[in-house]
Amino acid sequence: MQRSIVVFALLICLGVKAQVSKEIFESFKLQERRDVSYYFPEDYDKEKKYPLVVVLDGDYLFDQVVANSKFYSTFHGMPQMIVVGIHQSINSIRLDDCAYEPDTGLPTEKGKKFFEFLGTEIIPYLDLNYSTAPFKMIVGYDITANFQNYWLFKENSLFNAYINISPTLAPEMEMRVPARLSAIDQKIFYQLIVEGEKSNDTPKIMAMHNAIKDIEKETLHYFFDEYPSADHIAIATYGIGKAFDNIFGMFKPISPKEYKSEILTAEGPVFQYLEDKYKGIEDLFGFEKSVDLNDIMAIYAATRKKEDFESLKPLSDLCKKEYPETMLGFYFEAEYYEQKGEPKKALRTFEKSFGMEEIDFLTKEMALEKIDALKADFGY
Repeated sequence: MQRSIVVFALLICLGVKAQVSKEIFESFKLQERRDVSYYFPEDYDKEKKYPLVVVLDGDYLFDQVVANSKFYSTFHGMPQMIVVGIHQSINSIRLDDCAYEPDTGLPTEKGKKFFEFLGTEIIPYLDLNYSTAPFKMIVGYDITANFQNYWLFKENSLFNAYINISPTLAPEMEMRVPARLSAIDQKIFYQLIVEGEKSNDTPKIMAMHNAIKDIEKETLHYFFDEYPSADHIAIATYGIGKAFDNIFGMFKPISPKEYKSEILTAEGPVFQYLEDKYKGIEDLFGFEKSVDLNDIMAIYAATRKKEDFESLKPLSDLCKKEYPETMLGFYFEAEYYEQKGEPKKALRTFEKSFGMEEIDFLTKEMALEKIDALKADFGY
Protein backbone atom coordinates (compact mmCIF):
# COMPACT_ATOMS: atom_id res chain seq x y z
CA MET A 1 0.00 0.00 0.00
CA GLN A 2 1.37 3.40 -0.99
CA ARG A 3 2.39 5.57 1.92
CA SER A 4 0.27 8.68 2.32
CA ILE A 5 2.85 10.57 4.37
CA VAL A 6 6.28 11.86 3.57
CA VAL A 7 8.85 13.14 6.01
CA PHE A 8 10.70 16.14 4.60
CA ALA A 9 13.94 15.14 6.32
CA LEU A 10 13.95 11.39 6.66
CA LEU A 11 14.39 10.34 10.27
CA ILE A 12 15.54 6.92 9.24
CA CYS A 13 18.71 8.43 7.83
CA LEU A 14 19.42 10.25 11.06
CA GLY A 15 19.52 7.18 13.25
CA VAL A 16 18.49 7.52 16.87
CA LYS A 17 21.85 8.59 18.25
CA ALA A 18 20.73 12.18 17.69
CA GLN A 19 18.50 11.63 20.77
CA VAL A 20 16.46 14.81 20.11
CA SER A 21 15.66 15.99 16.61
CA LYS A 22 13.24 18.47 15.10
CA GLU A 23 11.85 17.76 11.65
CA ILE A 24 9.36 19.11 9.17
CA PHE A 25 6.58 16.56 8.69
CA GLU A 26 4.61 16.91 5.46
CA SER A 27 1.02 15.96 6.25
CA PHE A 28 -1.38 14.65 3.63
CA LYS A 29 -4.33 15.06 6.00
CA LEU A 30 -3.56 18.68 6.88
CA GLN A 31 -2.13 19.57 3.47
CA GLU A 32 0.63 21.47 5.24
CA ARG A 33 4.02 21.04 6.80
CA ARG A 34 4.28 20.78 10.56
CA ASP A 35 7.22 21.04 12.95
CA VAL A 36 7.61 17.89 15.02
CA SER A 37 10.24 17.03 17.64
CA TYR A 38 11.35 13.51 18.55
CA TYR A 39 13.21 12.11 21.52
CA PHE A 40 14.75 8.64 21.61
CA PRO A 41 16.63 7.18 24.59
CA GLU A 42 20.39 7.44 24.22
CA ASP A 43 20.78 3.67 24.36
CA TYR A 44 17.82 2.99 22.07
CA ASP A 45 17.74 -0.68 21.13
CA LYS A 46 15.48 -1.90 18.35
CA GLU A 47 15.16 -5.22 20.19
CA LYS A 48 13.40 -3.48 23.09
CA LYS A 49 9.93 -1.93 23.18
CA TYR A 50 9.32 1.69 24.22
CA PRO A 51 6.04 3.32 25.26
CA LEU A 52 5.18 6.30 23.08
CA VAL A 53 4.25 9.72 24.46
CA VAL A 54 2.54 12.29 22.23
CA VAL A 55 2.99 15.84 23.53
CA LEU A 56 0.67 18.56 22.27
CA ASP A 57 1.84 22.15 22.71
CA GLY A 58 5.28 20.76 21.99
CA ASP A 59 6.89 24.20 22.00
CA TYR A 60 6.24 24.45 25.75
CA LEU A 61 5.79 20.92 27.04
CA PHE A 62 8.11 18.71 24.95
CA ASP A 63 11.32 19.58 26.81
CA GLN A 64 9.62 19.15 30.17
CA VAL A 65 8.23 15.73 29.26
CA VAL A 66 11.61 14.61 27.89
CA ALA A 67 13.44 15.82 31.01
CA ASN A 68 11.01 14.02 33.33
CA SER A 69 11.11 10.90 31.19
CA LYS A 70 14.91 10.77 31.35
CA PHE A 71 15.04 11.47 35.08
CA TYR A 72 12.35 9.00 36.12
CA SER A 73 13.58 6.22 33.85
CA THR A 74 17.11 6.65 35.25
CA PHE A 75 16.31 6.95 38.94
CA HIS A 76 12.75 5.87 39.63
CA GLY A 77 12.00 2.70 37.74
CA MET A 78 9.91 4.18 34.94
CA PRO A 79 10.36 2.65 31.47
CA GLN A 80 12.35 4.53 28.87
CA MET A 81 10.04 6.15 26.34
CA ILE A 82 9.92 7.61 22.86
CA VAL A 83 8.51 11.15 22.98
CA VAL A 84 7.05 13.07 20.04
CA GLY A 85 6.22 16.75 20.39
CA ILE A 86 3.77 18.53 18.09
CA HIS A 87 4.67 22.21 17.72
CA GLN A 88 1.63 24.49 17.68
CA SER A 89 2.76 27.97 18.71
CA ILE A 90 3.42 29.68 15.33
CA ASN A 91 0.50 31.96 14.50
CA SER A 92 -1.38 30.39 17.44
CA ILE A 93 -2.11 27.39 15.24
CA ARG A 94 -3.06 25.41 18.37
CA LEU A 95 -6.35 27.34 18.41
CA ASP A 96 -7.18 26.08 14.91
CA ASP A 97 -5.88 22.55 15.52
CA CYS A 98 -7.98 22.09 18.64
CA ALA A 99 -10.99 24.29 17.89
CA TYR A 100 -14.48 22.98 18.63
CA GLU A 101 -17.96 23.97 17.53
CA PRO A 102 -19.52 26.19 20.22
CA ASP A 103 -22.93 24.56 19.96
CA THR A 104 -21.95 20.86 19.86
CA GLY A 105 -18.50 20.88 21.53
CA LEU A 106 -17.19 18.65 18.72
CA PRO A 107 -14.05 19.40 16.68
CA THR A 108 -14.26 21.80 13.75
CA GLU A 109 -13.27 20.63 10.27
CA LYS A 110 -9.66 21.69 10.93
CA GLY A 111 -9.81 19.92 14.31
CA LYS A 112 -10.95 16.70 12.63
CA LYS A 113 -8.03 16.88 10.21
CA PHE A 114 -5.59 17.47 13.06
CA PHE A 115 -7.13 14.48 14.88
CA GLU A 116 -6.47 12.32 11.82
CA PHE A 117 -2.98 13.77 11.35
CA LEU A 118 -1.97 12.43 14.76
CA GLY A 119 -3.88 9.17 14.64
CA THR A 120 -3.29 8.11 11.03
CA GLU A 121 0.04 9.75 10.18
CA ILE A 122 2.31 10.58 13.11
CA ILE A 123 1.66 7.54 15.31
CA PRO A 124 1.58 4.95 12.47
CA TYR A 125 4.84 6.41 11.15
CA LEU A 126 6.55 5.88 14.50
CA ASP A 127 4.99 2.43 15.00
CA LEU A 128 6.23 1.40 11.57
CA ASN A 129 9.78 2.69 11.84
CA TYR A 130 10.62 2.39 15.52
CA SER A 131 10.25 -0.15 18.28
CA THR A 132 7.18 1.24 20.02
CA ALA A 133 5.23 -0.64 22.68
CA PRO A 134 1.43 -0.89 22.59
CA PHE A 135 1.20 1.50 25.57
CA LYS A 136 0.66 5.08 24.44
CA MET A 137 0.22 8.33 26.37
CA ILE A 138 -0.85 11.85 25.42
CA VAL A 139 -0.09 15.13 27.20
CA GLY A 140 -1.94 18.41 26.68
CA TYR A 141 -2.51 21.80 28.30
CA ASP A 142 -5.44 24.19 28.18
CA ILE A 143 -7.23 23.81 24.83
CA THR A 144 -4.95 20.95 23.75
CA ALA A 145 -5.81 19.14 27.00
CA ASN A 146 -9.48 19.34 26.05
CA PHE A 147 -8.70 18.08 22.54
CA GLN A 148 -7.01 14.89 23.72
CA ASN A 149 -10.31 13.76 25.27
CA TYR A 150 -11.78 13.15 21.82
CA TRP A 151 -9.74 9.93 21.55
CA LEU A 152 -11.74 8.53 24.43
CA PHE A 153 -14.81 8.47 22.20
CA LYS A 154 -13.31 6.10 19.67
CA GLU A 155 -14.47 2.50 20.00
CA ASN A 156 -10.95 1.65 21.17
CA SER A 157 -8.98 4.51 22.66
CA LEU A 158 -5.72 5.07 20.82
CA PHE A 159 -4.14 6.13 24.11
CA ASN A 160 -3.84 4.20 27.36
CA ALA A 161 -2.93 7.23 29.46
CA TYR A 162 -4.03 10.87 29.42
CA ILE A 163 -2.26 13.74 31.19
CA ASN A 164 -4.77 16.58 31.20
CA ILE A 165 -3.31 19.90 32.41
CA SER A 166 -5.85 22.62 33.26
CA PRO A 167 -8.21 21.86 30.36
CA THR A 168 -10.35 24.51 28.68
CA LEU A 169 -13.36 22.25 28.33
CA ALA A 170 -15.66 22.22 25.32
CA PRO A 171 -19.42 22.31 25.94
CA GLU A 172 -20.72 19.28 27.86
CA MET A 173 -17.22 17.77 28.10
CA GLU A 174 -17.49 17.76 31.90
CA MET A 175 -20.33 15.23 31.48
CA ARG A 176 -19.15 13.40 28.39
CA VAL A 177 -15.71 12.45 29.72
CA PRO A 178 -16.96 10.79 32.96
CA ALA A 179 -19.70 9.00 31.03
CA ARG A 180 -17.20 7.65 28.53
CA LEU A 181 -14.67 6.64 31.19
CA SER A 182 -17.45 4.78 32.94
CA ALA A 183 -18.46 2.93 29.78
CA ILE A 184 -15.17 2.24 28.00
CA ASP A 185 -14.06 -1.39 28.09
CA GLN A 186 -10.34 -0.70 28.29
CA LYS A 187 -7.76 0.00 30.98
CA ILE A 188 -7.29 3.77 31.08
CA PHE A 189 -5.03 6.01 33.16
CA TYR A 190 -6.46 9.51 33.46
CA GLN A 191 -4.49 12.27 35.21
CA LEU A 192 -6.08 15.68 35.80
CA ILE A 193 -3.78 18.51 36.94
CA VAL A 194 -5.25 21.87 37.99
CA GLU A 195 -4.08 25.16 39.47
CA GLY A 196 -5.33 26.82 42.63
CA GLU A 197 -6.19 30.07 40.86
CA LYS A 198 -9.91 30.15 40.03
CA SER A 199 -11.20 30.93 36.53
CA ASN A 200 -14.37 30.63 34.47
CA ASP A 201 -13.31 27.07 33.63
CA THR A 202 -12.91 25.98 37.26
CA PRO A 203 -16.56 24.97 37.90
CA LYS A 204 -16.65 22.72 34.83
CA ILE A 205 -13.27 21.17 35.61
CA MET A 206 -14.31 20.42 39.19
CA ALA A 207 -17.66 19.03 38.03
CA MET A 208 -15.76 16.67 35.73
CA HIS A 209 -13.38 15.73 38.55
CA ASN A 210 -16.21 14.98 40.99
CA ALA A 211 -17.97 12.81 38.44
CA ILE A 212 -14.85 10.84 37.53
CA LYS A 213 -13.75 10.22 41.12
CA ASP A 214 -17.09 8.57 41.87
CA ILE A 215 -16.62 5.99 39.12
CA GLU A 216 -15.96 2.57 40.63
CA LYS A 217 -14.20 0.58 37.96
CA GLU A 218 -11.07 -1.58 38.18
CA THR A 219 -9.94 -0.65 34.69
CA LEU A 220 -9.99 3.11 35.39
CA HIS A 221 -7.00 4.58 37.20
CA TYR A 222 -7.85 8.19 37.96
CA PHE A 223 -5.49 10.69 39.56
CA PHE A 224 -6.21 14.29 40.53
CA ASP A 225 -3.56 16.77 41.62
CA GLU A 226 -4.27 20.37 42.54
CA TYR A 227 -1.48 22.88 43.12
CA PRO A 228 -2.84 25.76 45.21
CA SER A 229 0.06 28.16 44.57
CA ALA A 230 -0.03 27.79 40.77
CA ASP A 231 -1.86 30.04 38.32
CA HIS A 232 -3.01 29.05 34.84
CA ILE A 233 0.39 29.81 33.29
CA ALA A 234 2.55 28.21 35.96
CA ILE A 235 0.47 25.03 36.08
CA ALA A 236 1.94 23.96 32.72
CA THR A 237 5.23 23.32 34.55
CA TYR A 238 3.69 21.52 37.53
CA GLY A 239 2.83 17.90 38.00
CA ILE A 240 4.24 16.07 34.97
CA GLY A 241 6.71 14.14 37.13
CA LYS A 242 3.96 13.34 39.65
CA ALA A 243 1.75 12.17 36.79
CA PHE A 244 4.47 9.79 35.58
CA ASP A 245 4.86 8.57 39.15
CA ASN A 246 1.13 7.84 39.31
CA ILE A 247 0.76 6.19 35.93
CA PHE A 248 3.90 4.05 36.13
CA GLY A 249 3.51 3.18 39.81
CA MET A 250 3.43 -0.56 39.23
CA PHE A 251 6.60 -0.32 37.13
CA LYS A 252 8.64 1.02 40.05
CA PRO A 253 10.78 -1.29 42.23
CA ILE A 254 9.18 -2.69 45.37
CA SER A 255 9.25 -0.03 48.08
CA PRO A 256 9.60 -0.61 51.85
CA LYS A 257 5.94 0.38 52.22
CA GLU A 258 4.85 -2.11 49.55
CA TYR A 259 6.97 -4.80 51.19
CA LYS A 260 5.36 -4.31 54.60
CA SER A 261 1.77 -3.57 53.62
CA GLU A 262 1.33 -5.88 50.63
CA ILE A 263 3.95 -8.63 50.42
CA LEU A 264 4.12 -9.58 54.09
CA THR A 265 0.33 -9.48 54.40
CA ALA A 266 -0.46 -11.29 51.13
CA GLU A 267 -2.01 -14.73 51.10
CA GLY A 268 -0.33 -17.48 49.14
CA PRO A 269 3.32 -18.02 48.16
CA VAL A 270 5.59 -15.01 48.37
CA PHE A 271 6.97 -15.68 44.88
CA GLN A 272 3.45 -15.39 43.47
CA TYR A 273 3.48 -11.68 44.32
CA LEU A 274 6.57 -11.11 42.18
CA GLU A 275 5.20 -13.23 39.35
CA ASP A 276 1.89 -11.34 39.34
CA LYS A 277 3.64 -7.95 39.47
CA TYR A 278 5.73 -8.61 36.37
CA LYS A 279 2.91 -10.34 34.49
CA GLY A 280 0.79 -7.25 35.14
CA ILE A 281 3.55 -5.02 33.76
CA GLU A 282 3.81 -7.13 30.62
CA ASP A 283 0.04 -7.20 30.09
CA LEU A 284 -0.31 -3.45 30.57
CA PHE A 285 2.73 -2.06 28.78
CA GLY A 286 3.15 -4.75 26.14
CA PHE A 287 6.73 -5.80 26.88
CA GLU A 288 8.69 -7.78 29.45
CA LYS A 289 10.57 -5.87 32.12
CA SER A 290 13.83 -7.29 33.45
CA VAL A 291 13.38 -8.18 37.09
CA ASP A 292 15.00 -5.60 39.37
CA LEU A 293 17.59 -6.89 41.81
CA ASN A 294 15.80 -4.81 44.43
CA ASP A 295 12.61 -6.82 43.85
CA ILE A 296 14.43 -10.15 44.03
CA MET A 297 15.98 -9.19 47.35
CA ALA A 298 12.62 -8.04 48.69
CA ILE A 299 11.05 -11.39 47.82
CA TYR A 300 14.03 -13.25 49.28
CA ALA A 301 13.68 -11.31 52.53
CA ALA A 302 9.95 -12.09 52.60
CA THR A 303 10.56 -15.84 52.11
CA ARG A 304 12.71 -15.80 55.24
CA LYS A 305 10.37 -13.53 57.20
CA LYS A 306 7.32 -15.65 56.41
CA GLU A 307 9.28 -18.93 56.39
CA ASP A 308 7.96 -19.59 52.90
CA PHE A 309 10.94 -21.63 51.78
CA GLU A 310 9.04 -23.25 48.90
CA SER A 311 9.24 -19.87 47.14
CA LEU A 312 13.05 -20.13 47.13
CA LYS A 313 12.99 -22.68 44.30
CA PRO A 314 11.11 -20.61 41.68
CA LEU A 315 13.04 -17.56 42.89
CA SER A 316 16.32 -19.38 42.26
CA ASP A 317 15.15 -20.40 38.77
CA LEU A 318 14.29 -16.78 38.01
CA CYS A 319 17.71 -15.60 39.20
CA LYS A 320 19.49 -18.10 36.95
CA LYS A 321 17.63 -16.57 34.03
CA GLU A 322 17.93 -12.88 34.99
CA TYR A 323 21.39 -12.91 36.62
CA PRO A 324 23.04 -16.03 35.15
CA GLU A 325 26.67 -15.13 35.93
CA THR A 326 26.05 -14.45 39.61
CA MET A 327 25.68 -16.47 42.80
CA LEU A 328 22.00 -15.61 43.25
CA GLY A 329 20.35 -18.57 41.57
CA PHE A 330 22.48 -21.38 43.02
CA TYR A 331 22.73 -19.78 46.47
CA PHE A 332 18.95 -19.51 46.80
CA GLU A 333 18.53 -23.05 45.43
CA ALA A 334 21.05 -24.34 47.98
CA GLU A 335 19.13 -22.66 50.80
CA TYR A 336 15.97 -24.32 49.47
CA TYR A 337 17.59 -27.78 49.71
CA GLU A 338 19.01 -26.91 53.13
CA GLN A 339 15.57 -26.03 54.46
CA LYS A 340 14.07 -29.19 52.93
CA GLY A 341 16.59 -31.32 54.81
CA GLU A 342 18.61 -32.41 51.79
CA PRO A 343 22.18 -31.58 52.90
CA LYS A 344 24.00 -33.35 50.05
CA LYS A 345 22.12 -31.40 47.41
CA ALA A 346 22.56 -28.22 49.45
CA LEU A 347 26.32 -28.77 49.74
CA ARG A 348 26.81 -29.37 46.02
CA THR A 349 24.69 -26.35 45.14
CA PHE A 350 26.49 -24.04 47.56
CA GLU A 351 29.74 -25.21 45.93
CA LYS A 352 28.32 -24.19 42.54
CA SER A 353 27.41 -20.76 43.89
CA PHE A 354 30.96 -20.36 45.25
CA GLY A 355 32.26 -20.44 41.69
CA MET A 356 29.96 -17.64 40.49
CA GLU A 357 30.25 -13.84 40.68
CA GLU A 358 29.38 -12.04 43.91
CA ILE A 359 26.32 -9.80 43.89
CA ASP A 360 24.63 -7.52 46.40
CA PHE A 361 25.07 -8.99 49.89
CA LEU A 362 26.07 -12.44 48.61
CA THR A 363 29.80 -13.13 48.83
CA LYS A 364 32.02 -16.15 48.27
CA GLU A 365 32.82 -16.03 51.97
CA MET A 366 29.15 -16.57 52.80
CA ALA A 367 28.97 -19.57 50.48
CA LEU A 368 32.17 -20.98 52.00
CA GLU A 369 30.76 -20.62 55.50
CA LYS A 370 27.67 -22.56 54.44
CA ILE A 371 29.84 -25.26 52.84
CA ASP A 372 32.04 -25.63 55.93
CA ALA A 373 29.02 -25.72 58.24
CA LEU A 374 27.32 -28.48 56.24
CA LYS A 375 30.53 -30.51 56.11
CA ALA A 376 30.97 -30.14 59.88
CA ASP A 377 27.34 -31.00 60.66
CA PHE A 378 27.19 -34.10 58.50
CA GLY A 379 30.83 -35.20 58.48
CA TYR A 380 31.42 -34.83 54.76
